[in-house]
Amino acid sequence: MNKWTKLALCSAMISFHSAAQWQVIEQGSRVSFVSVKKGDIGEAHYFKQLKGTLKDNGKFELSIPLASVATGISVRDERMQNMLFEVALYPQLKLTSQVDNSKLHAIKMGETQIWDMDAKIELHGKSQTKKFAVMVTKVSEHKLLVNSMQPIIVNANEFSLVAGLDKLREIAGLSAISQAVPVSFVLTLTYSF
Repeated sequence: MNKWTKLALCSAMISFHSAAQWQVIEQGSRVSFVSVKKGDIGEAHYFKQLKGTLKDNGKFELSIPLASVATGISVRDERMQNMLFEVALYPQLKLTSQVDNSKLHAIKMGETQIWDMDAKIELHGKSQTKKFAVMVTKVSEHKLLVNSMQPIIVNANEFSLVAGLDKLREIAGLSAISQAVPVSFVLTLTYSF
C-alpha cells in the first residue's frame, strides 16, 4: 500500500469516527414539568418534540421546540406558546453540558451510575447554569438511558417569564400560578455511525 493510499484511508477513518455520536431518540424520551395553580392544584405537562446529541468529545446538546408543549388542553397549549414562551421570538429551549468521556466509557453493559453535572439552560433570551443529578444506564453497547434523579426547579423569574405567567393567570381567572416549576426527564440515546 503506497503512502497516498494510507493517507486517504486514515482520513476516511478520522472523518468516519468524528461523525459517530450518540443521538437522543424522541420516541423513548420525554421532558416533563408540573405547574401548580391556586396554591395546590398540580398538573403534569410535557414537550412532544426534542432532539439532542452527545458527541465523541463529550459535548451534550438538547433542544426543545417550545411550540410542542402538551398540556392536554389545546387552548392552554396555544396560550403557553404565545403568552408565556413567546415562541415567535424564542422558539426553543437549549441545554448544553460537558460529559466526562472517561466516565461514559467506564460504564459496563447493564450497569447504572449516578452523575452530578452542570448544564446551561437557554430559555426566553436568558441563560442559567443548573446542577443536575442524573442516573445513566448502559442498556447495550449502542444504547443509553438517562433519567433525572430528582426534579430540577426552574423559576420563572430566572428566565424573564413572570410577565407571561401573569398574563396566563389573568386570562384564566386564577388567583395564583406558581413561579417555581419542577422539571424531570428521561432520555434514550443510541450510538450512530
